[in-house]
Amino acid sequence: MSSPTDPSETSGWRDLLTPALASRFAFLCLGIWLNAADALVTVTLTPTIARDIGGFQYFGWAVAAFLLASIVAGAASGRVSLMLGLRPATALAGLAYALGCAISALAPTFLIFIVGRLVQGLGAGAVVALCYVAINAMFPERLWVRVYGAIAGVWGVATLFGPMIGAVFAQGGMWRDAFWFFGVQGLIFMAATFLLMKKSAPAEALKSRVPIPQLTVLTLGVTLIAAAGLVSTILPAVLLGVAGMSCLALLLRIDARAGGVLLPLSAGDLTRAAGLGYLMIFALEVATIAFTVYGPAFVQVLHGASPLVAGYVITAIAAGWTIVAMLVAGIQNRDGLMIRGGATLVVIGTVWGAWAVPLGSIPQIVLAMIVMGAGFGMSWAFAAKRIVASLPEGEQPLGSSAVPTAQLIGGAFGAAAASAVAGALGFADGVEPGNGAINGFTLFAAFIPVSLAGWLAAWRLGGLEPAVQG
Repeated sequence: MSSPTDPSETSGWRDLLTPALASRFAFLCLGIWLNAADALVTVTLTPTIARDIGGFQYFGWAVAAFLLASIVAGAASGRVSLMLGLRPATALAGLAYALGCAISALAPTFLIFIVGRLVQGLGAGAVVALCYVAINAMFPERLWVRVYGAIAGVWGVATLFGPMIGAVFAQGGMWRDAFWFFGVQGLIFMAATFLLMKKSAPAEALKSRVPIPQLTVLTLGVTLIAAAGLVSTILPAVLLGVAGMSCLALLLRIDARAGGVLLPLSAGDLTRAAGLGYLMIFALEVATIAFTVYGPAFVQVLHGASPLVAGYVITAIAAGWTIVAMLVAGIQNRDGLMIRGGATLVVIGTVWGAWAVPLGSIPQIVLAMIVMGAGFGMSWAFAAKRIVASLPEGEQPLGSSAVPTAQLIGGAFGAAAASAVAGALGFADGVEPGNGAINGFTLFAAFIPVSLAGWLAAWRLGGLEPAVQG
């Protein structure tokens, strides 16, 4: 047995920088960076893109397409890596990402740009999923925790530098060059795959399966909601929205009948912790994604801010999330309090933000975004813990991975719904000082009831006794 001080059993950050591991570490960080920074850069660029090629009413479509594709790629990447081997699958993901960047860069219309974002999402989602798989294959076990921690730090770096990069390209009128910039990084990632990853044979037994029916219904639901913004009369728009939300219920039913592939079996049961937790995550993401989609445009037009300032104003959500999550990480035996308190802050931030973005001042918007992010940071880990702890042991790995899946699904539905509401409010041609203030408040306030649904689920989740969670 090794002693506690055995060098083979201990590790430090310097171990990741040894000649044998430094290049692998940089490779994984690049893969995570492509996903983390891409979204923040694009949010900062979108108002500039719309001014150039039109398509303001499709902002949410671009976000929804990226998130949907990420869900599909995440669900399929495991099987693809088994079929092709980890190295070819990872290289293919990098190529798909670069191709999506090229389509976005060359897009003559916003609808073509959405296609590019869809392909980028497929590549980025697969890259992230396969990078996490590659950690186990490329590093000794004693360094896994270090690598996971460092990769989490990449998201923080992206939050800091993503809006800055987007603003540089936006203010120079070079938004297309931003996508070429990231496309080149995708090609570098693909080339590095062949240099740094060992060749592995495809698996003979394919135990994982891609939830094709579930993903099809999910895509249909988001598309129906997004399409509601393209019709000019109320009744068809309402019917499309209802049909889209009905697809979510159908998704849960199909997945449960399949034995729980995308989500745990109890994900749709609102009497249990898992059902309440996933509803909380989904609803709060739906309620807040509109600020990420349309917030930068409102801040630029109504408050005279530059793309750089607008980007950082909205990414204050991420800053609040990160800081508070770190502060509460060591709290014990207060799960219910943290879940309830965090959800309450999200609702407060949503209500405050709905007023502040179109009608308040920039400092007020920043504070609203920080409060919103702080609510997520306070409650997220505790909600995830309570969800996973309530599940049978065999479902716990799926339950854990379903937490970000529920968030992505909420983001896709919320972005599509935001586009529909924006279209109904007359924002097809962009934000104008004349219609921005009052209609902007309506756009963001439309999601307050959804945030209250998430709060109610969080309140019930926080009040469950551990013995009756499952």
